[in-house]
Amino acid sequence: MALCGVAQALVTFHLIGSKPVYAVLGILFTATLVEYNFSVLVSKPQQPLKSPFRRVRWFYAHHRLMVTFTIVSILILIPLFLLISIESRLLLVFMSVLCVGYSIPLFTIGEQKFSLRNVPGLKPFLITLVWTLSCVLLPVLEAKDLHLTDVSMRDTTILIAKRFLFIGALTVPFDIRDLFHDKKTGLKTIPVAFGEKNAYLFCQALLAGYVVLLFLFRNNGFSIDFWALTSTMFLTGWLIFRSKWEKNEYYYFLYMDGVLIVQYVVLVAFNFIFK
Repeated sequence: MALCGVAQALVTFHLIGSKPVYAVLGILFTATLVEYNFSVLVSKPQQPLKSPFRRVRWFYAHHRLMVTFTIVSILILIPLFLLISIESRLLLVFMSVLCVGYSIPLFTIGEQKFSLRNVPGLKPFLITLVWTLSCVLLPVLEAKDLHLTDVSMRDTTILIAKRFLFIGALTVPFDIRDLFHDKKTGLKTIPVAFGEKNAYLFCQALLAGYVVLLFLFRNNGFSIDFWALTSTMFLTGWLIFRSKWEKNEYYYFLYMDGVLIVQYVVLVAFNFIFK
């Protein structure tokens, strides 16, 4: 997931015509590693090595190593944080607050404690929002602060909106996977509210919206970048439909999330071949 964050930031730098800002890439890699490890640590089950989730069993089988990675990442984050602009620091602080509120049950109703992820319908929105802000707005802010590019407010808004649709489409299949569990617990997700079939169609509509906004971005129309990223939308749509019968846990974490990396690889490949 840390590599996914870096890849998505590289997609943003490419689209806005900027050289990569390595401080931003370092922040995204380490911050993502910290957040995902932190989330697993604070939600530790009573018997983690007997968890039904393979990734949880693997994590706690390598517990010391993962804690070491987390601590080292935090130490690396501190100097990187000081290298970026004030605007970017404020954005990071805001996202950090959301991530902490997402992972830790800080809120109370009566005697029951809960985190933001337990609020009906809020979990996929928060995941999509944090990924979009970190992989789009953060690179744009730093590139503009360093005078590496000039991006209009219109194009920045389109860039944020289309990435929001893309990440949003990727979060829904995870809720479809947990459909029956969420029904039992009363958690209101898109698949629970509208049904599995409509959830798949909703994903395709989000991806179609992404393609439309991509066409409008910087008025580039049918550019090389358009065809490269559109091809990844077809791949994403196919993977989402295939998730109907592919319920293996690693299908979601390897193939579905892997699209975030593949998108940048395809973008580079298209520009190398056709330019």
